[in-house]
Amino acid sequence: MTLLEQLMQGDGVSRGVTALLLAMSIGSWVVILWKTWFLRGGTRDLLRSVAAFWQAQALDEAVDHVRAFDRNTLVLPSVLALQGMTSAPAAKGSLGASGARDARLTRVLRVALHGTMRRVSAGQILLATVGATAPFVGLLGTVLGIIDAFRQIGQQGTASIAAVAPGVAEALVATAAGLFAAIPAVIGYNYFLSKLRKIAFKTEAFSIECVNALQARSKQIGVRG
Repeated sequence: MTLLEQLMQGDGVSRGVTALLLAMSIGSWVVILWKTWFLRGGTRDLLRSVAAFWQAQALDEAVDHVRAFDRNTLVLPSVLALQGMTSAPAAKGSLGASGARDARLTRVLRVALHGTMRRVSAGQILLATVGATAPFVGLLGTVLGIIDAFRQIGQQGTASIAAVAPGVAEALVATAAGLFAAIPAVIGYNYFLSKLRKIAFKTEAFSIECVNALQARSKQIGVRG
């Protein structure tokens, strides 16, 4: 019995398990395909955006350059936060505003970075959940199917291979379906995790370089003044 046949002809329990596994498999594949497309373009645009930022002569010009390349908005939130921070006048009356401008700038960039990483990490929880739970859902369907098969054998009063094999084979379909859903999800999760770590490292390094560049510029302006 195939998975679709089990979904159409099985009992209530097997139908529920099969439908759940199908939903988990479809959901994980949608996430895998979307994140493959998103991260492939995002990694390329990240390098171009950072290069375009450092080639600009002014911050407003850098924003326009980054916006032209950063189609997935991986760098743009940090650049916009940087622009808003540097263009805002220094507030007075509070310790955090008047005495720690560099620390405030670091906090603003960190918030922008965290927001970017939350967005690019979308779908990771689904992949992890499918990879961890799908085999157990399939095993549950198999156990329940075997229990039902032995119950029918007891009612028929025969234990021949012809009577046992169909029920056991039908029950094992659930285990195969659980593994079919879990294996791609686990592979995709680990692959995307490595990609996300690289993006996080590059965007964090970019933020640190921005803070260092602004600090050096402030010191030069102070010396000239």
